[in-house]
Amino acid sequence: MASLNTFGAIFTFAIELEGRLSAYYDGLGEAAKAKAAEKRRKKLERVRRENVVEITLEPIAGLDAADYALDLSDGSAAGKAAAARNAARFYVDAAPKINVRAAQRALERCGKEHAG
Repeated sequence: MASLNTFGAIFTFAIELEGRLSAYYDGLGEAAKAKAAEKRRKKLERVRRENVVEITLEPIAGLDAADYALDLSDGSAAGKAAAARNAARFYVDAAPKINVRAAQRALERCGKEHAG
C-alpha cells in the first residue's frame, strides 16, 4: 500500500475510504450510514480543493495506507464495528499531521463521526 506522506495523499485516501464505506453500507441496506459516508466524502473533497496551498506540500511521515485497510467483505456487526474503528483511527492519526487548521478540523470531525 502507499505511504500517506503528503496533504494530497491523505485527503485522496480519506475520500476513497469514505466512498468505499458508502458503498459498503449501501450494500448492507444501511442507507443512513451510506448517506453519512457520502456526505463526509463530499466535504473532504471540498476541503481538499479549498486548502491546497504551498504549505500543504510539506512532507508528512508516519502514515501508511496498509495500517488502515478495511475488510468490507464482513457485513456482520463486528465487521461494521471494525471498519468504523479503522476509519476513526486513520482520522485520529492523520489529523495532527495536517498543517492547515481547517483541513485538520475536517479530519477530526470525520474521526468523531466514525467513533460514534
